[in-house]
Amino acid sequence: MAISPSRPPSLSGVSAEARACTLCEASLPFKPRPVFLVGRRARLLIVGQAPGRRVHETGVPWNDPSGEVLRDWLDLDRARFYDTSRIAIVPTGLCYPGTLDGVDLPPCRRCAPQWQPRFRAALPHIRLTLLVGSYAQAYYLKERRKKSVGDTVRAFREYLPEFFVLPHPSWRNKAWLKKNPWFADEVIPALRRRVRSCIAPL
Repeated sequence: MAISPSRPPSLSGVSAEARACTLCEASLPFKPRPVFLVGRRARLLIVGQAPGRRVHETGVPWNDPSGEVLRDWLDLDRARFYDTSRIAIVPTGLCYPGTLDGVDLPPCRRCAPQWQPRFRAALPHIRLTLLVGSYAQAYYLKERRKKSVGDTVRAFREYLPEFFVLPHPSWRNKAWLKKNPWFADEVIPALRRRVRSCIAPL
């Protein structure tokens, strides 16, 4: 008798378990509030770092100034950005890690190994994954990263077609963006073409 291929795990099941997760509770400043947005038909996966305070409060990923910059880079309005039939958003850290001296702390280290593989397995139609910032790139690329995020982004073609690497769209990176015009000239047009092709109606 032929053995049928294993089915992808239930996305609703993985989501329910993730929303109830307390794995990092002891190191969080508030009660855990995992923030992600997924749909089984999604073809683009956005992996950032961890929710900021505003995202933690609203429960909506990228619902902050960084999200506005990211949507501009992608040339997507809010309706298309949050369309779970095309786009899934699962950060490396699902919960707000708090701040130190006004700077967001890194995502909890235990979170990505616990949830990234499970969500990826439950999202069978992903065609492109955006790795936004150093933590997403560290988790997925490991030794394939360059010496800096800037160097990794400049070598973005090396990671295609599976990944598209980006700096974090934080206001703290404005100086870097100004000093590196090749990002706007080369990376953004390539990014928009890839994203349009990925999420275009089938």
